[in-house]
Amino acid sequence: MTDTNLVLASTSRWRAELLARLELPFTCAAPRFDERGEDHRFAQLGPQAFALHLARGKAQSLAADHDAWILAADQLAVLDEPGGPQLLHKPGTSARAVEQLMRLRGRTHQLVTAVVLTRGAVEHHEIDQQHLTMRAFSLVEAQDYVTKHQPLDSVGAYHIEDAGIRLFERIEGGDFTSIMGLPLLVVCRLLRLAEVL
Repeated sequence: MTDTNLVLASTSRWRAELLARLELPFTCAAPRFDERGEDHRFAQLGPQAFALHLARGKAQSLAADHDAWILAADQLAVLDEPGGPQLLHKPGTSARAVEQLMRLRGRTHQLVTAVVLTRGAVEHHEIDQQHLTMRAFSLVEAQDYVTKHQPLDSVGAYHIEDAGIRLFERIEGGDFTSIMGLPLLVVCRLLRLAEVL
């Protein structure tokens, strides 16, 4: 059991730092949910429903362990291709990060973030979308960025919080915190519904 009324279903330091801005007590817990094991459902569900499916899975994996509101989020990077939307993953290696950046170079992609707040049989959720257009940067620029900042844990192979912002031409969306993985405007709305905020 937890001694707070809010559990963040994440081990991401970025999400924890964002949630801390709201000045509410919370604890963090690692979800027991295999996101990559669900990838086969992306084509069937589409980006929004798939992101919600993953966020819900994370939250539900912790429900039995905590008598508290559980806040979970999942972010997808999606690139429109002729055959339909393509799901991008955390690159994991520098070579794959550079390859992914070059694939996104000069193009617009979406970050789709689903947020779920649940306790018992009650669930509140919302989805946020951001449209990001990258500049036509050079291979050397992409390589230098990856070498210096190692964005291997980000679905887009960049961090907007560091020099990654230099790779962009335009960002369209209502909440810049969504790009970092936890849209705080959405989170605030859900916490108010739950009377936590």
